[in-house]
Amino acid sequence: MQNDTFIHPQALVEPGASIGAGAHIGPFCHVGPEVVLGERTRLISHVVITGATTIGSDCTIHPQAVLGGPPQSTGHKGGRTTLTIGDKCIIREFVSINTGTDFGRGATTIGDNGHFLAYVHIAHDCAIGNNVTMTNGATLAGHIEVGDFVGIGGLSAIHQFTRIGHNAFIAGGSMILGDVIPYAMVGGNRATLRGMNVVGMKRSGVPKAEILKLRQAYRMLFDRTHPLAENIEAAREKFADSVYAMKVIDFLTARGKRQFTLPPLKGAADDDADDQD
Repeated sequence: MQNDTFIHPQALVEPGASIGAGAHIGPFCHVGPEVVLGERTRLISHVVITGATTIGSDCTIHPQAVLGGPPQSTGHKGGRTTLTIGDKCIIREFVSINTGTDFGRGATTIGDNGHFLAYVHIAHDCAIGNNVTMTNGATLAGHIEVGDFVGIGGLSAIHQFTRIGHNAFIAGGSMILGDVIPYAMVGGNRATLRGMNVVGMKRSGVPKAEILKLRQAYRMLFDRTHPLAENIEAAREKFADSVYAMKVIDFLTARGKRQFTLPPLKGAADDDADDQD
């Protein structure tokens, strides 16, 4: 029955772990004493979940994933920190996700409907939104913020303290050293902006008229004939009626610890998106 919890006799679930109704724990899994496992979440086999880790309902976790391990940080002094993963996440083979640090947020958090493919690594103190996809081998350093509906291509690596805005798309093999504005496409070794993520915006329901405004705002914001601060104020006035454009403008003004936003590839702010709607 759906509400029957299954724990394979060759799995180790330590005393103190909380296992939700309908959860399935396959052979050779190890679930630590502070773990909370949501309803109907499935650990296929050979999964290790340790630390103060809470996983939501209806998740699927594949073999060799290690969740809730201590942060890989020499500054961490061993204090109790946490990992929280939302509902309906798919975590594939050899994914590793660490808890927070006692000098940082103290927590690593992941939203709902995430899809993390094989060999993804998410380091300490990251805050990941909903509907995020990270493909094979993508790596996040510590203290990174990732918005909703973000796609991160395989073998990409993102520098610590970086912010990735909502609906951004990062091409495979990219090296991200600075913040990525919402709705953007970025790519390259020492990545640069390559235009707006039109396909991603359409898929998430952004109206066509708003996509056009966003592309106009992008060109204005990154017009290198004027200082960025001046462009921000001009765009704020011109696009005050666009919720989506204002998200980009607010992102640029609420600077993170990196204090660096990825620039466009070209000297002028062309929008290289291949969709001409």
